[in-house]
Amino acid sequence: MAINGLTKSFQAEGTINPFRIVKVGAADYGALQAAAVSDKFLGISTEVDTASGERLDVVHEGIADLKLGGTVARGDFLTTDASGQGVTAAPAGGTNNQVIGRALTSGVNGDIIPVMVAPSTLQG
Repeated sequence: MAINGLTKSFQAEGTINPFRIVKVGAADYGALQAAAVSDKFLGISTEVDTASGERLDVVHEGIADLKLGGTVARGDFLTTDASGQGVTAAPAGGTNNQVIGRALTSGVNGDIIPVMVAPSTLQG
């Protein structure tokens, strides 16, 4: 269960699935599901499936649940896959990855795990 430290409401500019990494949208207070390690992450969506034009809550800090798109180990820095799911950040030398936070438990593809939300950048 999430322990949301700071949660803010945004307008979905596309479909956003539950427990996904969310990035800034085109408009102020707009949000989209993240799809690339270079996206500007806002936080993690809550458990609600959100259609374009609807409001959604995004966890900016605290502990939030995140659906995984691969195997991660507790303590790993996490970034996004092409569908907003969490994967281990592994930037190549001289390349940056946006990071949403750290895995608090280990998991595999399809698991939903708690993540300490702390958006940042990791350079390889």
